[in-house]
Amino acid sequence: MSLQKNIAASFASQIYVTLISIVMVPLYVRYMGAEAYGLVGFFAMLQSWFSLLDVGLTPTISRETARFRGGAIDALTYRRLVRALEYIFLAVALVGGASMLLAAWSIAGRWLHASHLSIDEVRVSVQVMAVIIALRWMAGLYRGSITGAEGLVWLGSFNASIATLRFSGVLPLLMFVGTSPTLFFGYQFVIAVLELMVLMVHAYRQFPAVAPGVRLPWDWTPLKPVLRFSLTIAFTSSAWILVTQTDKLVLSKILPLADYGYYTLAVLVAGGITILTGPLGSAIMPRMARLEAQGEHSAMIDVYRHSTQIVAVLAGAAAMTAAFSAHALLWAWTGNADLARESAPVLRLYALGNGVLAVAAFPYYLQFAKGDLRLHLIGNAGFVVLLVPLVIWAASRHGAVGAGYVWLSVNLLAFVAWLPLVHRKFEPGLNLRWYCQDIGVIFCATAGAGYLAHMVLPPQGSRWQQFVQIMVAGAITLAAGALASSAVRARLRNLWQRPALSQL
Repeated sequence: MSLQKNIAASFASQIYVTLISIVMVPLYVRYMGAEAYGLVGFFAMLQSWFSLLDVGLTPTISRETARFRGGAIDALTYRRLVRALEYIFLAVALVGGASMLLAAWSIAGRWLHASHLSIDEVRVSVQVMAVIIALRWMAGLYRGSITGAEGLVWLGSFNASIATLRFSGVLPLLMFVGTSPTLFFGYQFVIAVLELMVLMVHAYRQFPAVAPGVRLPWDWTPLKPVLRFSLTIAFTSSAWILVTQTDKLVLSKILPLADYGYYTLAVLVAGGITILTGPLGSAIMPRMARLEAQGEHSAMIDVYRHSTQIVAVLAGAAAMTAAFSAHALLWAWTGNADLARESAPVLRLYALGNGVLAVAAFPYYLQFAKGDLRLHLIGNAGFVVLLVPLVIWAASRHGAVGAGYVWLSVNLLAFVAWLPLVHRKFEPGLNLRWYCQDIGVIFCATAGAGYLAHMVLPPQGSRWQQFVQIMVAGAITLAAGALASSAVRARLRNLWQRPALSQL
Protein backbone atom coordinates (compact mmCIF):
# COMPACT_ATOMS: atom_id res chain seq x y z
CA MET A 1 0.00 0.00 0.00
CA SER A 2 1.42 3.40 -1.01
CA LEU A 3 2.23 6.04 1.57
CA GLN A 4 -0.09 8.49 -0.17
CA LYS A 5 -3.05 6.11 0.12
CA ASN A 6 -2.27 5.40 3.76
CA ILE A 7 -2.09 9.10 4.56
CA ALA A 8 -5.28 9.81 2.63
CA ALA A 9 -7.14 6.98 4.35
CA SER A 10 -5.90 8.06 7.78
CA PHE A 11 -6.86 11.66 7.18
CA ALA A 12 -10.28 10.79 5.79
CA SER A 13 -11.17 8.52 8.69
CA GLN A 14 -9.76 10.83 11.33
CA ILE A 15 -11.55 13.85 9.90
CA TYR A 16 -14.77 11.87 9.93
CA VAL A 17 -14.23 10.58 13.48
CA THR A 18 -13.36 14.08 14.68
CA LEU A 19 -16.34 15.70 12.99
CA ILE A 20 -18.87 13.16 14.20
CA SER A 21 -17.55 13.34 17.77
CA ILE A 22 -17.81 17.14 17.73
CA VAL A 23 -21.18 17.33 15.98
CA MET A 24 -22.80 14.94 18.45
CA VAL A 25 -21.68 16.78 21.60
CA PRO A 26 -24.39 19.49 21.63
CA LEU A 27 -26.99 16.73 21.31
CA TYR A 28 -25.45 14.86 24.23
CA VAL A 29 -25.59 18.02 26.33
CA ARG A 30 -29.16 18.66 25.24
CA TYR A 31 -30.47 15.21 26.18
CA MET A 32 -28.15 14.24 29.04
CA GLY A 33 -27.37 17.65 30.53
CA ALA A 34 -24.03 19.34 31.12
CA GLU A 35 -23.39 17.43 34.35
CA ALA A 36 -23.79 14.02 32.72
CA TYR A 37 -21.63 15.16 29.84
CA GLY A 38 -19.02 16.07 32.41
CA LEU A 39 -18.84 12.33 33.10
CA VAL A 40 -18.17 11.73 29.40
CA GLY A 41 -15.28 14.19 29.58
CA PHE A 42 -14.02 12.50 32.74
CA PHE A 43 -14.19 9.15 30.92
CA ALA A 44 -12.03 10.47 28.07
CA MET A 45 -9.49 11.77 30.57
CA LEU A 46 -9.39 8.41 32.41
CA GLN A 47 -8.64 6.59 29.16
CA SER A 48 -5.63 8.81 28.63
CA TRP A 49 -4.30 8.22 32.13
CA PHE A 50 -4.81 4.48 31.77
CA SER A 51 -2.43 4.51 28.84
CA LEU A 52 0.35 5.23 31.35
CA LEU A 53 0.37 1.47 31.84
CA ASP A 54 1.34 0.94 28.21
CA VAL A 55 5.06 1.10 29.12
CA GLY A 56 5.85 1.72 25.45
CA LEU A 57 4.45 -1.57 24.18
CA THR A 58 1.97 -0.28 21.59
CA PRO A 59 4.55 1.84 19.73
CA THR A 60 6.96 -1.08 20.04
CA ILE A 61 4.63 -3.56 18.33
CA SER A 62 3.99 -1.00 15.59
CA ARG A 63 7.71 -0.46 15.03
CA GLU A 64 8.58 -4.17 15.20
CA THR A 65 5.81 -4.96 12.72
CA ALA A 66 7.29 -2.39 10.35
CA ARG A 67 10.77 -3.86 10.88
CA PHE A 68 9.46 -7.39 10.21
CA ARG A 69 7.98 -6.18 6.93
CA GLY A 70 11.32 -4.54 6.14
CA GLY A 71 13.16 -7.82 6.71
CA ALA A 72 14.95 -6.82 9.91
CA ILE A 73 13.46 -9.71 11.97
CA ASP A 74 12.14 -13.16 11.06
CA ALA A 75 8.55 -14.39 11.28
CA LEU A 76 9.01 -16.68 14.29
CA THR A 77 10.71 -13.99 16.36
CA TYR A 78 7.93 -11.59 15.48
CA ARG A 79 5.13 -14.03 16.42
CA ARG A 80 6.81 -14.80 19.74
CA LEU A 81 7.02 -11.10 20.46
CA VAL A 82 3.32 -10.68 19.68
CA ARG A 83 2.39 -13.54 22.00
CA ALA A 84 4.49 -12.12 24.83
CA LEU A 85 2.83 -8.73 24.41
CA GLU A 86 -0.66 -10.29 24.39
CA TYR A 87 -0.09 -11.78 27.82
CA ILE A 88 1.23 -8.50 29.16
CA PHE A 89 -1.70 -6.53 27.77
CA LEU A 90 -4.18 -9.00 29.23
CA ALA A 91 -2.57 -8.81 32.67
CA VAL A 92 -2.58 -5.01 32.62
CA ALA A 93 -6.23 -4.95 31.51
CA LEU A 94 -7.29 -7.21 34.36
CA VAL A 95 -5.29 -5.47 37.08
CA GLY A 96 -5.98 -1.95 35.84
CA GLY A 97 -9.67 -2.53 35.27
CA ALA A 98 -10.12 -4.16 38.69
CA SER A 99 -8.32 -1.26 40.38
CA MET A 100 -10.59 1.27 38.72
CA LEU A 101 -13.65 -0.75 39.73
CA LEU A 102 -12.58 -0.62 43.36
CA ALA A 103 -11.81 3.09 43.15
CA ALA A 104 -15.26 3.94 41.73
CA TRP A 105 -16.70 4.53 45.22
CA SER A 106 -14.09 7.14 46.10
CA ILE A 107 -14.26 8.81 42.69
CA ALA A 108 -18.03 9.19 42.86
CA GLY A 109 -18.17 10.34 46.46
CA ARG A 110 -15.00 12.38 46.95
CA TRP A 111 -13.51 13.46 43.65
CA LEU A 112 -16.35 14.46 41.33
CA HIS A 113 -18.73 17.24 42.37
CA ALA A 114 -22.18 16.27 41.07
CA SER A 115 -25.20 18.36 42.02
CA HIS A 116 -28.09 16.61 40.27
CA LEU A 117 -26.82 13.10 39.61
CA SER A 118 -26.94 10.63 42.49
CA ILE A 119 -23.73 9.19 43.88
CA ASP A 120 -24.89 5.68 43.00
CA GLU A 121 -25.49 6.66 39.37
CA VAL A 122 -22.04 8.26 39.15
CA ARG A 123 -20.47 5.20 40.81
CA VAL A 124 -22.06 2.71 38.41
CA SER A 125 -21.05 4.90 35.46
CA VAL A 126 -17.43 4.93 36.63
CA GLN A 127 -17.48 1.15 37.07
CA VAL A 128 -18.72 0.63 33.51
CA MET A 129 -16.04 3.08 32.35
CA ALA A 130 -13.41 0.83 33.95
CA VAL A 131 -14.52 -2.20 31.94
CA ILE A 132 -14.70 -0.21 28.69
CA ILE A 133 -11.22 1.20 29.20
CA ALA A 134 -9.80 -2.30 29.81
CA LEU A 135 -11.39 -3.56 26.57
CA ARG A 136 -10.11 -0.63 24.53
CA TRP A 137 -6.70 -1.14 26.08
CA MET A 138 -6.56 -4.66 24.68
CA ALA A 139 -7.73 -3.38 21.29
CA GLY A 140 -4.75 -1.02 21.21
CA LEU A 141 -2.32 -3.93 20.79
CA TYR A 142 -4.00 -5.17 17.63
CA ARG A 143 -4.53 -1.66 16.30
CA GLY A 144 -0.79 -1.06 16.75
CA SER A 145 0.13 -4.18 14.75
CA ILE A 146 -2.23 -3.17 11.92
CA THR A 147 -0.70 0.31 11.89
CA GLY A 148 2.82 -1.11 11.73
CA ALA A 149 1.78 -3.28 8.78
CA GLU A 150 0.62 -0.08 7.06
CA GLY A 151 -2.93 -1.43 6.85
CA LEU A 152 -4.27 2.06 7.38
CA VAL A 153 -6.87 1.96 4.62
CA TRP A 154 -8.73 -0.90 6.30
CA LEU A 155 -8.11 0.56 9.74
CA GLY A 156 -9.43 3.96 8.68
CA SER A 157 -12.65 2.41 7.38
CA PHE A 158 -13.06 0.38 10.55
CA ASN A 159 -12.41 3.37 12.81
CA ALA A 160 -15.01 5.38 10.93
CA SER A 161 -17.56 2.59 11.29
CA ILE A 162 -16.93 2.17 15.00
CA ALA A 163 -17.09 5.93 15.50
CA THR A 164 -20.49 6.02 13.79
CA LEU A 165 -21.79 3.36 16.16
CA ARG A 166 -20.14 4.92 19.19
CA PHE A 167 -21.17 8.54 18.71
CA SER A 168 -24.38 8.54 16.69
CA GLY A 169 -25.70 5.04 17.43
CA VAL A 170 -26.35 5.97 21.05
CA LEU A 171 -28.53 8.94 20.09
CA PRO A 172 -31.76 6.94 19.51
CA LEU A 173 -31.35 5.44 22.99
CA LEU A 174 -31.05 8.91 24.52
CA MET A 175 -34.03 10.17 22.55
CA PHE A 176 -36.48 7.29 23.02
CA VAL A 177 -35.27 5.07 25.89
CA GLY A 178 -33.58 7.18 28.57
CA THR A 179 -30.96 9.82 29.23
CA SER A 180 -29.13 8.39 32.22
CA PRO A 181 -25.32 8.19 32.02
CA THR A 182 -25.48 4.49 32.95
CA LEU A 183 -27.47 3.80 29.77
CA PHE A 184 -24.97 5.81 27.74
CA PHE A 185 -21.95 3.92 29.10
CA GLY A 186 -23.74 0.56 28.87
CA TYR A 187 -24.10 1.12 25.16
CA GLN A 188 -20.43 2.10 24.89
CA PHE A 189 -19.52 -1.20 26.58
CA VAL A 190 -21.25 -3.19 23.82
CA ILE A 191 -19.40 -1.21 21.12
CA ALA A 192 -16.07 -1.75 22.91
CA VAL A 193 -16.58 -5.53 22.86
CA LEU A 194 -17.37 -5.43 19.14
CA GLU A 195 -14.31 -3.26 18.44
CA LEU A 196 -11.94 -5.63 20.23
CA MET A 197 -13.27 -8.73 18.49
CA VAL A 198 -13.01 -7.30 14.97
CA LEU A 199 -9.50 -5.88 15.51
CA MET A 200 -8.26 -9.17 16.96
CA VAL A 201 -9.59 -11.22 14.04
CA HIS A 202 -8.13 -8.86 11.44
CA ALA A 203 -4.73 -8.69 13.16
CA TYR A 204 -4.47 -12.48 13.31
CA ARG A 205 -5.22 -12.74 9.61
CA GLN A 206 -2.16 -10.63 8.78
CA PHE A 207 0.25 -12.29 11.23
CA PRO A 208 2.81 -14.53 9.50
CA ALA A 209 2.19 -18.26 9.76
CA VAL A 210 4.44 -20.43 11.93
CA ALA A 211 5.62 -23.90 11.08
CA PRO A 212 3.36 -26.81 12.10
CA GLY A 213 4.10 -27.98 15.62
CA VAL A 214 5.80 -24.75 16.71
CA ARG A 215 4.29 -23.48 19.93
CA LEU A 216 4.08 -19.87 21.05
CA PRO A 217 4.02 -20.00 24.86
CA TRP A 218 4.69 -17.06 27.15
CA ASP A 219 8.38 -16.22 27.02
CA TRP A 220 10.22 -13.16 28.26
CA THR A 221 13.07 -13.62 25.78
CA PRO A 222 11.47 -11.91 22.72
CA LEU A 223 11.00 -8.73 24.76
CA LYS A 224 14.64 -8.34 25.73
CA PRO A 225 15.92 -6.90 22.42
CA VAL A 226 13.21 -4.23 22.39
CA LEU A 227 13.07 -3.60 26.14
CA ARG A 228 15.27 -0.51 26.11
CA PHE A 229 13.28 1.05 23.30
CA SER A 230 9.99 0.16 25.01
CA LEU A 231 11.02 1.61 28.35
CA THR A 232 12.16 4.81 26.68
CA ILE A 233 8.82 5.03 24.89
CA ALA A 234 7.13 4.29 28.22
CA PHE A 235 8.78 7.21 29.92
CA THR A 236 8.08 9.60 27.08
CA SER A 237 4.48 8.37 26.84
CA SER A 238 4.07 8.92 30.56
CA ALA A 239 5.51 12.38 30.17
CA TRP A 240 3.11 13.03 27.32
CA ILE A 241 0.14 12.03 29.48
CA LEU A 242 1.35 14.29 32.28
CA VAL A 243 1.80 17.13 29.80
CA THR A 244 -1.58 16.81 28.10
CA GLN A 245 -3.82 15.49 30.87
CA THR A 246 -2.67 17.07 34.14
CA ASP A 247 -4.82 20.15 33.58
CA LYS A 248 -7.88 17.99 32.93
CA LEU A 249 -7.26 15.89 36.04
CA VAL A 250 -6.78 18.95 38.26
CA LEU A 251 -9.83 20.71 36.86
CA SER A 252 -12.00 17.60 37.31
CA LYS A 253 -11.33 17.97 41.03
CA ILE A 254 -11.66 21.76 41.19
CA LEU A 255 -14.63 22.49 38.93
CA PRO A 256 -18.25 21.44 39.49
CA LEU A 257 -19.12 18.58 37.16
CA ALA A 258 -21.32 20.80 34.96
CA ASP A 259 -18.56 23.41 34.54
CA TYR A 260 -16.11 20.62 33.80
CA GLY A 261 -18.44 19.53 31.02
CA TYR A 262 -18.31 23.02 29.49
CA TYR A 263 -14.52 23.06 29.76
CA THR A 264 -14.42 19.67 28.05
CA LEU A 265 -16.38 21.10 25.13
CA ALA A 266 -13.79 23.81 24.50
CA VAL A 267 -10.86 21.40 24.81
CA LEU A 268 -12.61 18.93 22.50
CA VAL A 269 -12.86 21.51 19.72
CA ALA A 270 -9.22 22.54 20.19
CA GLY A 271 -8.22 18.89 20.29
CA GLY A 272 -9.56 18.51 16.78
CA ILE A 273 -6.34 20.15 15.59
CA THR A 274 -4.06 17.42 16.90
CA ILE A 275 -6.61 14.74 16.01
CA LEU A 276 -6.74 16.11 12.48
CA THR A 277 -2.98 16.00 12.06
CA GLY A 278 -2.29 12.85 14.10
CA PRO A 279 -3.03 10.35 11.32
CA LEU A 280 -0.08 11.66 9.34
CA GLY A 281 2.24 10.67 12.19
CA SER A 282 0.66 7.21 12.34
CA ALA A 283 1.26 6.82 8.60
CA ILE A 284 4.81 8.12 8.35
CA MET A 285 6.38 6.59 11.48
CA PRO A 286 6.36 2.98 10.20
CA ARG A 287 7.38 4.21 6.74
CA MET A 288 10.28 6.26 8.15
CA ALA A 289 11.36 3.35 10.36
CA ARG A 290 11.32 0.97 7.35
CA LEU A 291 13.25 3.38 5.11
CA GLU A 292 15.89 3.86 7.80
CA ALA A 293 16.14 0.09 8.33
CA GLN A 294 16.70 -0.33 4.58
CA GLY A 295 19.44 2.33 4.54
CA GLU A 296 17.41 4.85 2.52
CA HIS A 297 18.19 7.81 4.76
CA SER A 298 17.65 10.61 2.23
CA ALA A 299 14.23 9.21 1.31
CA MET A 300 13.33 9.11 5.00
CA ILE A 301 14.27 12.80 5.40
CA ASP A 302 12.19 13.70 2.34
CA VAL A 303 9.15 12.03 3.93
CA TYR A 304 9.89 13.89 7.15
CA ARG A 305 10.11 17.35 5.55
CA HIS A 306 7.16 16.99 3.18
CA SER A 307 4.95 15.67 5.98
CA THR A 308 5.98 18.55 8.23
CA GLN A 309 4.72 21.01 5.64
CA ILE A 310 1.40 19.23 5.27
CA VAL A 311 0.83 19.29 9.02
CA ALA A 312 1.92 22.94 9.25
CA VAL A 313 -0.68 23.88 6.63
CA LEU A 314 -3.49 21.95 8.32
CA ALA A 315 -2.61 22.79 11.92
CA GLY A 316 -1.84 26.43 11.16
CA ALA A 317 -5.12 27.00 9.32
CA ALA A 318 -7.21 25.19 11.95
CA ALA A 319 -5.52 26.89 14.91
CA MET A 320 -5.76 30.40 13.48
CA THR A 321 -9.39 29.96 12.43
CA ALA A 322 -10.37 28.65 15.87
CA ALA A 323 -8.42 31.38 17.66
CA PHE A 324 -9.85 34.29 15.68
CA SER A 325 -13.42 32.95 15.69
CA ALA A 326 -13.57 31.15 19.05
CA HIS A 327 -16.75 32.77 20.41
CA ALA A 328 -18.67 32.61 17.14
CA LEU A 329 -17.60 29.02 16.55
CA LEU A 330 -18.84 27.84 19.95
CA TRP A 331 -22.10 29.75 19.63
CA ALA A 332 -22.76 28.50 16.09
CA TRP A 333 -21.97 24.98 17.25
CA THR A 334 -24.00 24.81 20.48
CA GLY A 335 -26.49 27.69 20.34
CA ASN A 336 -25.64 28.41 23.99
CA ALA A 337 -24.53 32.04 24.39
CA ASP A 338 -23.37 31.60 28.00
CA LEU A 339 -21.29 28.56 27.12
CA ALA A 340 -19.72 30.38 24.18
CA ARG A 341 -18.81 33.40 26.29
CA GLU A 342 -17.25 31.35 29.08
CA SER A 343 -15.46 28.80 26.91
CA ALA A 344 -14.10 31.02 24.11
CA PRO A 345 -10.94 32.12 25.99
CA VAL A 346 -10.16 28.47 26.78
CA LEU A 347 -10.69 27.42 23.17
CA ARG A 348 -8.48 30.23 21.87
CA LEU A 349 -5.52 29.30 24.09
CA TYR A 350 -5.77 25.54 23.60
CA ALA A 351 -6.20 25.91 19.82
CA LEU A 352 -3.00 27.94 19.50
CA GLY A 353 -1.13 25.56 21.82
CA ASN A 354 -2.30 22.52 19.87
CA GLY A 355 -1.29 24.15 16.59
CA VAL A 356 2.27 24.47 17.88
CA LEU A 357 2.17 20.97 19.37
CA ALA A 358 1.12 19.33 16.09
CA VAL A 359 4.31 20.50 14.38
CA ALA A 360 6.55 20.09 17.44
CA ALA A 361 5.80 16.34 17.39
CA PHE A 362 7.85 15.79 14.23
CA PRO A 363 11.33 15.56 15.78
CA TYR A 364 9.93 12.68 17.82
CA TYR A 365 9.09 10.88 14.57
CA LEU A 366 12.70 11.34 13.48
CA GLN A 367 14.02 9.84 16.71
CA PHE A 368 11.49 7.01 16.48
CA ALA A 369 12.75 6.08 13.02
CA LYS A 370 16.33 6.11 14.31
CA GLY A 371 15.41 3.97 17.30
CA ASP A 372 17.15 6.42 19.65
CA LEU A 373 14.83 8.29 22.01
CA ARG A 374 17.40 9.46 24.55
CA LEU A 375 16.98 13.15 23.74
CA HIS A 376 13.22 12.77 23.65
CA LEU A 377 13.35 11.20 27.10
CA ILE A 378 15.49 14.01 28.51
CA GLY A 379 13.36 16.73 26.93
CA ASN A 380 10.10 15.30 28.17
CA ALA A 381 11.50 14.85 31.67
CA GLY A 382 12.53 18.50 31.79
CA PHE A 383 9.24 19.83 30.48
CA VAL A 384 7.17 17.64 32.79
CA VAL A 385 9.11 19.03 35.74
CA LEU A 386 8.31 22.50 34.43
CA LEU A 387 4.73 21.98 33.29
CA VAL A 388 3.06 19.95 36.02
CA PRO A 389 3.56 22.38 38.93
CA LEU A 390 2.71 25.33 36.67
CA VAL A 391 -0.55 23.71 35.59
CA ILE A 392 -1.51 22.83 39.14
CA TRP A 393 -0.76 26.37 40.32
CA ALA A 394 -2.47 28.12 37.40
CA ALA A 395 -5.54 25.85 37.36
CA SER A 396 -6.00 26.16 41.12
CA ARG A 397 -5.83 29.96 40.99
CA HIS A 398 -7.29 30.84 37.61
CA GLY A 399 -9.24 27.76 36.55
CA ALA A 400 -9.38 26.64 32.94
CA VAL A 401 -8.03 29.91 31.52
CA GLY A 402 -4.91 29.68 33.68
CA ALA A 403 -4.30 26.13 32.50
CA GLY A 404 -4.72 27.34 28.91
CA TYR A 405 -2.05 30.02 29.26
CA VAL A 406 0.39 27.48 30.69
CA TRP A 407 -0.40 25.03 27.88
CA LEU A 408 0.34 27.59 25.17
CA SER A 409 3.48 28.95 26.85
CA VAL A 410 5.12 25.59 27.47
CA ASN A 411 4.46 24.39 23.92
CA LEU A 412 6.04 27.56 22.52
CA LEU A 413 9.05 27.11 24.77
CA ALA A 414 9.53 23.51 23.63
CA PHE A 415 9.18 24.52 20.00
CA VAL A 416 11.76 27.31 20.18
CA ALA A 417 14.29 25.99 22.70
CA TRP A 418 14.37 22.20 22.45
CA LEU A 419 13.69 21.06 18.90
CA PRO A 420 16.92 22.57 17.44
CA LEU A 421 18.93 20.29 19.72
CA VAL A 422 17.19 17.23 18.28
CA HIS A 423 17.89 18.28 14.70
CA ARG A 424 21.50 19.11 15.50
CA LYS A 425 22.11 15.55 16.68
CA PHE A 426 20.13 13.51 14.16
CA GLU A 427 20.30 15.62 11.00
CA PRO A 428 22.88 18.43 11.15
CA GLY A 429 22.15 21.25 8.74
CA LEU A 430 18.42 20.60 8.60
CA ASN A 431 17.25 22.85 11.42
CA LEU A 432 17.23 26.26 9.71
CA ARG A 433 15.58 24.90 6.57
CA TRP A 434 12.99 23.06 8.67
CA TYR A 435 12.07 26.14 10.70
CA CYS A 436 12.12 28.66 7.84
CA GLN A 437 11.16 26.77 4.68
CA ASP A 438 8.98 24.01 6.11
CA ILE A 439 7.19 25.84 8.93
CA GLY A 440 7.89 29.57 9.24
CA VAL A 441 6.48 30.80 5.94
CA ILE A 442 3.41 28.59 6.36
CA PHE A 443 2.60 29.79 9.88
CA CYS A 444 3.10 33.42 8.84
CA ALA A 445 0.78 32.93 5.87
CA THR A 446 -1.97 31.27 7.91
CA ALA A 447 -1.73 33.87 10.69
CA GLY A 448 -1.91 36.79 8.25
CA ALA A 449 -4.70 35.25 6.18
CA GLY A 450 -6.65 34.27 9.28
CA TYR A 451 -6.51 37.79 10.68
CA LEU A 452 -7.49 39.43 7.38
CA ALA A 453 -10.32 36.95 6.82
CA HIS A 454 -11.65 37.62 10.31
CA MET A 455 -11.53 41.39 9.73
CA VAL A 456 -13.15 41.24 6.29
CA LEU A 457 -15.69 38.53 7.20
CA PRO A 458 -16.56 39.09 10.87
CA PRO A 459 -19.10 36.43 11.98
CA GLN A 460 -22.57 37.96 12.19
CA GLY A 461 -26.19 37.02 11.63
CA SER A 462 -27.80 33.70 12.52
CA ARG A 463 -25.93 30.64 13.78
CA TRP A 464 -25.85 29.08 10.31
CA GLN A 465 -24.70 32.32 8.72
CA GLN A 466 -21.87 32.62 11.20
CA PHE A 467 -20.92 28.99 10.65
CA VAL A 468 -20.70 29.54 6.88
CA GLN A 469 -18.61 32.69 7.41
CA ILE A 470 -16.21 30.79 9.68
CA MET A 471 -15.87 28.02 7.09
CA VAL A 472 -15.13 30.55 4.34
CA ALA A 473 -12.51 32.24 6.53
CA GLY A 474 -11.00 28.84 7.30
CA ALA A 475 -10.86 27.94 3.62
CA ILE A 476 -9.07 31.22 2.84
CA THR A 477 -6.57 30.56 5.64
CA LEU A 478 -6.01 26.99 4.45
CA ALA A 479 -5.44 28.14 0.87
CA ALA A 480 -2.88 30.73 2.02
CA GLY A 481 -0.97 28.09 3.98
CA ALA A 482 -1.06 25.65 1.06
CA LEU A 483 0.34 28.23 -1.35
CA ALA A 484 3.10 29.06 1.13
CA SER A 485 4.19 25.38 1.19
CA SER A 486 6.88 24.43 -1.33
CA ALA A 487 5.77 20.77 -1.16
CA VAL A 488 2.16 21.65 -1.98
CA ARG A 489 3.21 24.03 -4.75
CA ALA A 490 5.40 21.33 -6.29
CA ARG A 491 2.51 18.87 -6.17
CA LEU A 492 0.16 21.37 -7.82
CA ARG A 493 2.79 22.13 -10.47
CA ASN A 494 3.13 18.42 -11.29
CA LEU A 495 -0.63 18.07 -11.59
CA TRP A 496 -0.74 21.10 -13.87
CA GLN A 497 2.06 19.86 -16.11
CA ARG A 498 0.86 16.27 -16.38
CA PRO A 499 -2.09 16.99 -18.75
CA ALA A 500 0.20 19.11 -20.94
CA LEU A 501 2.80 16.36 -21.13
CA SER A 502 0.17 13.79 -22.03
CA GLN A 503 -0.70 15.82 -25.14
CA LEU A 504 2.89 15.84 -26.49
